[in-house]
Order: sequence, then C-alpha cells, then structure tokens
Amino acid sequence: MGWLGLVVAAVILCFGFVLIFGAPYLPTLSKQLRIALDLIELQPGQTLLELGCGDGKVLLAAAQRGWQVVGYELNPLLVLLCKWRTRHYRRQVRVKWRNFWTASWPPADGIFVFVLQRQMGKLNNKIVQEKQQKIKLVSFAFTVPGKRPLKSRDGVYLYEYR
Repeated sequence: MGWLGLVVAAVILCFGFVLIFGAPYLPTLSKQLRIALDLIELQPGQTLLELGCGDGKVLLAAAQRGWQVVGYELNPLLVLLCKWRTRHYRRQVRVKWRNFWTASWPPADGIFVFVLQRQMGKLNNKIVQEKQQKIKLVSFAFTVPGKRPLKSRDGVYLYEYR
C-alpha cells in the first residue's frame, strides 16, 4: 500500500471511528449558527462549550463575539483543523481532543450541540451530572426528551438548567 493508500485509510479511520461514540461530522448551517448564538445570549467573557466541535465554525463565531470557548472533538484531523481555523483567537479558544461523554467539563455559561436525537437523553443526564451553576443549552435540530425548550427558532432549541 502506497502513501496515498495510507492517507486515505487514515482519513476513513478518523471519520469512521467517531461514529462508535457519537454523531458523524456534519457542518452547522450558517443561518442556524447565528440563531443559536443569538438565542443563548452570552455576554463577552462568558464561556461556551461546544460538544463535538467539528470544523471549528461555531468556535470561531463565538470567539468573534468575545466569548471564551472550549470545544471537544474526537476526530484528530478535525482537532487540527479547529486549531488552525481559530489560531487568531488562541487566548479565547481551547480545543480538546477528547470524548466529551467521559471528560469532566470546565465551568461554562452555555453549551452548543449538534448531536443525534438518540443521544439527547444521555446528554441531558450528563449536563445534570456536570453542571456547577445555571447553564444554557442550545441544540441544533434535536430536542431533549421530556424537557420543554425555553425558545425555539428554525430548528434550534434553547434550554436552561438551574
């Protein structure tokens, strides 16, 4: 197998591996990204966690609003892309190559997710377990079972945990 074959195998492995633990990589649509960040209403200096930060689009947009951002990602290729994409915001953005399901989360004011519906109940339990203060959750496309959103707009749902 030549170099090209090894590179292709590595890419397939990196993107396929994450399917064992969570959602496949899908970029967040720009319109829904703006809606999500508007709904969560964080102030400059506050912290947003992005669980499954993919290509870094959300991290970058949040940093441009003056927020501190911590992104978790399993795919090492996407971790590198996130770090490169957010390189001008190194003081505000931290990208962690970790499984957010097993990691202990830092204190935060908000969480952004774009995970599958089947994982939303598990996410709800993790937030209840991890939260140290009031925290907002904004979810693109999927709802938390048994929990009513405070607001929703164009497929984006805002929840609050106290």
